[in-house]
Amino acid sequence: MMSKTHIPQALRKILTQEGRYRCGYCLTPQKIIGLPMAIDHILPESKGGKTEQENLWLACRRCNEFKGSQVQAVDPLTDKLVLLFNPRKQSWQAHFAWSEEGTHIIGLTSTGRATVEALRLNNDEIIAARSLWVQVGWHPPIN
Repeated sequence: MMSKTHIPQALRKILTQEGRYRCGYCLTPQKIIGLPMAIDHILPESKGGKTEQENLWLACRRCNEFKGSQVQAVDPLTDKLVLLFNPRKQSWQAHFAWSEEGTHIIGLTSTGRATVEALRLNNDEIIAARSLWVQVGWHPPIN
């Protein structure tokens, strides 16, 4: 869910550069989707999260909408409730990997698996798009 709080342009620019113009969750680059990234409150405002650099990161609109106000989700392997991936503080490569064909995100940890499910990182529409991106050499993203 997108923030109702205004994010100053200077802070938006810093976040965009820090996030390397791509979603912190699915790594989709802004230039591929042709839309500016949303600014995600890692701890949502509805749960007391502040609109400050340490609590903000880039997210594509799709990941941002699927995340909504969630901060936890169930790991489908262990059935335990775990915290979602924090793109500001955690390494993507420690929690996720790309499938061999480069179209699916694989959760490597309980956090990774829960985040893949909660944010629907492998939904049918994005898999179809990634398949096309792979064909033209745009995907998977290189760290």
